[in-house]
Amino acid sequence: MRIGELSKRTGVSQRSLRYYEEQGLLTSSRSDAGQRHYSDAAVQRVSLIRQLLDAGMSSRVIATVLPCVDVPDDLGVAEETFTAMMRERDRIDADIAHLIETRDALDVLIRANSRHRAELSTSPEPTARST
Repeated sequence: MRIGELSKRTGVSQRSLRYYEEQGLLTSSRSDAGQRHYSDAAVQRVSLIRQLLDAGMSSRVIATVLPCVDVPDDLGVAEETFTAMMRERDRIDADIAHLIETRDALDVLIRANSRHRAELSTSPEPTARST
């Protein structure tokens, strides 16, 4: 199938499909006119790439995970894939911890601002100076 058909069947833009190919995540053959042609298996491959992207993996990390799909019976590949996924999970956990710290720091500032607004609303209005 050509790139337009793959795009329609997967809901992924042609631009993204070209990017996946540039990153080595997806392969195609070329016609004499230079048009990309994909096998029917590309639909499932694109779906898997989307799942991995949705899981927060970069295309670089996905490239290290996909060999597990391509060579499913290789224990070494499976171990490398497991290690890559665990590394990504640890990275996400660290990001979450950082976001929680950031939210907590913002909460401190919000409480201080709330107190300040409350003080301003209970203080008498300043009088205008006469010149």
